[in-house]
Amino acid sequence: MLEDMSKDALFYNYYAQWIEVYKKDAIREATMAKYRMTQKWVEKLAPELKVCELTRTAYQKILNDYAKEHERQTTLDFHHQLKGAVMDAVDEGLIERDPTRKAIIKGKTPREKKIKYLNQFELHTLIADLDIKEEPNWDWFILLVAKTGMRFSEALAITPKDFDFEKQTLTINKSYQRLNGRDVITTPKTKKSNRIIKMPKFLCEEMREYLQMLYGLKKKDRIFTVTKSYLHHEMDRGAKAAGVKRIRIHDLRHSHISLLIDMGFSAVAIADRVGHESIDITYQYAHLFPSKQTEMADRLDDLGKGEIENVS
Repeated sequence: MLEDMSKDALFYNYYAQWIEVYKKDAIREATMAKYRMTQKWVEKLAPELKVCELTRTAYQKILNDYAKEHERQTTLDFHHQLKGAVMDAVDEGLIERDPTRKAIIKGKTPREKKIKYLNQFELHTLIADLDIKEEPNWDWFILLVAKTGMRFSEALAITPKDFDFEKQTLTINKSYQRLNGRDVITTPKTKKSNRIIKMPKFLCEEMREYLQMLYGLKKKDRIFTVTKSYLHHEMDRGAKAAGVKRIRIHDLRHSHISLLIDMGFSAVAIADRVGHESIDITYQYAHLFPSKQTEMADRLDDLGKGEIENVS
């Protein structure tokens, strides 16, 4: 049982202590921030609700009030972050029955989300304008992410040992996070994120040259050491200098994926390269995949006329 917590404790206080006991130093800083934001919302929506008063009706009201200002998926995330603490309170005898049972998840109509990316011409323009010849700088980071489609947290964890220039490969098996003011290397975002990326020859040559500039670098040292905010600053600077639209570092990943779609690669092949599930690629980038409807209709028309020779 959490320290000094009884049935009469305010629920938002119980939840705050539950986060500190069970989540602190066990999850990523970004995820921890979401739990703390959930706690603030609970305090705002139910400031006088006691743990023992958390019935199905009371819990549903919290969800409903939260859903008035959030989309359904966000409300579902809110519910999942609360449920662990609520179930612990049930196990500890602070709540008689599971109030989350058969909870109804509502939410505002989602806004249309448009993925921001550079098209093939814009991406080429940005890369052509990078300063990657004289000395180490953050343009090399932009080049690597743009040409591999990796997440920037993955790129920040890259070490010399991850490169195999003979095979033209780059191994992705870790991720960089900033936790409690410390640099932390963690496992990748998902199991699918563990992968080996085939690099184009010119990128191998450029990255080999970059590593040679980093004197004293050990095999397991990170080759890029910088803050997220500084990366965004450099991305802004690079986009402005090249005369292309402003995008985030993560949008280089979107740009890489859109380029591969434009080149005719399948969702499965692209997913393997960027560490995604193919269904996610199909869903998120559906509008970029060329429609086959006209081609299908034309071939069926030819079939009806007896003119078609081969359908593949």
